[in-house]
Amino acid sequence: MQSADTIAAVATAPGRGGIGVIRVSGKELGAITLSLLNKSLLPRQASLSNFLAGDGSVIDQGIALFFPAPHSFTGEDVLELQGHGGNAVMQRLLKRCLELGARLAEPGEFTRRAFLNDKLDLAQAESVADLIDAASEEAAKSAIRSLQGEFSRAIHEIVDSLINLRMLVEACIDFPDEDVDFLEAADALGKLGKIETLHQRLLANARQGRLLREGIHVVLVGQPNVGKSSLLNQLAGDEVAIVTPIAGTTRDTVREEIEIYGVPFHIIDTAGLRETSCEVEQIGINRTWAAVEKASLALLLLDAREGVTPSDQSILSRLPPQLPVLQVFNKTDLIPHFSGQEEKAGVASVYVSAKRGDGMDILHDRLLNLAGWQQTGEGAFMARERHIRALELAATHIGAARKNCQQLEFFAEELKLAQVALSSITGEFSADDLLGEIFSRFCIGK
Repeated sequence: MQSADTIAAVATAPGRGGIGVIRVSGKELGAITLSLLNKSLLPRQASLSNFLAGDGSVIDQGIALFFPAPHSFTGEDVLELQGHGGNAVMQRLLKRCLELGARLAEPGEFTRRAFLNDKLDLAQAESVADLIDAASEEAAKSAIRSLQGEFSRAIHEIVDSLINLRMLVEACIDFPDEDVDFLEAADALGKLGKIETLHQRLLANARQGRLLREGIHVVLVGQPNVGKSSLLNQLAGDEVAIVTPIAGTTRDTVREEIEIYGVPFHIIDTAGLRETSCEVEQIGINRTWAAVEKASLALLLLDAREGVTPSDQSILSRLPPQLPVLQVFNKTDLIPHFSGQEEKAGVASVYVSAKRGDGMDILHDRLLNLAGWQQTGEGAFMARERHIRALELAATHIGAARKNCQQLEFFAEELKLAQVALSSITGEFSADDLLGEIFSRFCIGK
């Protein structure tokens, strides 16, 4: 499914660099290559070349590579020009490619063509952008696993099992007078159980990958002067927030992104919560509650010397009931004895000194646990929200299939719907508007 258009774009990041790359993709690039280089290229062999302007002058000198279809990233003829990485040079070279008949590529169009030409499935195509955007080593590892097809292979394994089970069920529907008990002879429930096991494992790995891709939004809340800004600085390993003994120093939200064992956490320091007549401080308090509404997790900071006060209880009662909350007792350096962590009546508490760093390892472990991180990342796939929704929908249909196993028509239909949900991840069943939404978020040149 090749496009008639020839497209071109700068494939490297803007700004100064040792090397800049122009990528051109389309049908029959021989004429463009000859006009630009004054020579033809052998497939997949680097050639030192002058890149020529329309009047024959040299725009730049670099390496030219030609990848004939279908053995290229896009599945079309691809020409790559590797020149010097200055913005002016790259723009001149790109302009020359456009003069020769190419058009400027849209965001993600190279990868979209790779998908449409069956060089990548949709999950692999999305992992290209995820690999570029990976903010941690663990995220990059997960993205490359998806790009290499591990996620897709796991999906196909389940889909193939569903297809085989559907064949058995629908054969029994077609021949209702068979004397053999279908469920026992074909071991339908045993096959369904294996599908459920594979699917549960895949969903767990995908959820871990979503954590690596999206991170966890954590909001620090509490009364003024309990050490929220000090804790933010301790977590960030830098002085990112102003700390003073004056209550109400933090008036606005301060955001910082950190990593804990490769998992990104978006930490939001907020204004202290108290009754105030100061209009500016009240605006900060309102922003605190707005940040709480959007958070995935809340750290309620308390003074370890005072314990949970009525004011703290008031804050706790106002937090959304579905929001996970970890109580963090700070300033343990000012009391003689304390335990690192405890749990009473289902409420977890950690004791730290944001000033000295005591208890931070325990806090890190608690944050990972509350975020749902259960492994070191091995086996995790870089998953997006749409992947999780599709996997959860498939789980619903697989569960419904088990409940309807005695009614074969319903059994077969639920298996089919589970297959469709899973296949939407790799792109076998995807609407054009979904493809447009996905690839429009890529960078130009990829």
